Amino acid sequence: MPDSQARTVLTTFDGAVATVTLKRPEALNALNAAMFDELESEFKQLVSEPEVRVILVTGAGERAFAAGADIRGLLATDAESGRAVSLRGQEVFRQIERCNKPVIACINGVALGGGCELALACTMRIASDKAKLGLPEVKLGLIPGYGGTQRLPRLIGRSAATRLMLTAQIVDAAEALRLGLVDEIVPASELMSRALDIAETIATMAPLAIAGILEAVSESANAIETGFDGEAAVFSRLCGTADKHEGLTAFLEKRPAQWQGK
Repeated sequence: MPDSQARTVLTTFDGAVATVTLKRPEALNALNAAMFDELESEFKQLVSEPEVRVILVTGAGERAFAAGADIRGLLATDAESGRAVSLRGQEVFRQIERCNKPVIACINGVALGGGCELALACTMRIASDKAKLGLPEVKLGLIPGYGGTQRLPRLIGRSAATRLMLTAQIVDAAEALRLGLVDEIVPASELMSRALDIAETIATMAPLAIAGILEAVSESANAIETGFDGEAAVFSRLCGTADKHEGLTAFLEKRPAQWQGK
């Protein structure tokens, strides 16, 4: 495990509540391989600690929850390595989703692409009034590959979810609340205190009953596993295309992409 200065995830504790903070503010907390490894390790540890009853997830700094996947890391992927990237993200987010403890996403800023997919994998989502959410991967010649194509339609409905993904629309907190993408909006200065209030309320309830509710709700979405396989297959196929390379390169060069359909 990296030392505290190099870590990309930091966990702190307040009674029965653990707060997991994504800690790459210089990159708007973009998700890279190290962060996935640390998220996996942190959640494995938190699940094993009976004194931890609720987990909060947020981003360091005031600008971002998580701005998405690490673009430079995706640029070099082909179909084979792209599939591995998709499956890895799905694996870690599924671990969070199937965690036997409630996980509250505290969306303090932008939550785009993989960052939005992380929020979707949480039990509930509370947004700052400065939050912005979206799955704009189509602008890069890709699709959401960490479960977003499966979770978003289940959360806000197929039509609304498809429209958001096809148009790469980024919505503000008010529109996210209207769509059902987030559960509540609070002023930025009150986000963590509000999340802590909810977490502490949950922590007073019977722990076995809480785990039972999460288990039963998770069972209702069992068919999602087939969807994950299909998502990874499409993501990996697109990673081998010229359009994907052009989309990511254009993003990094801050210019419009020139699509070839190849």
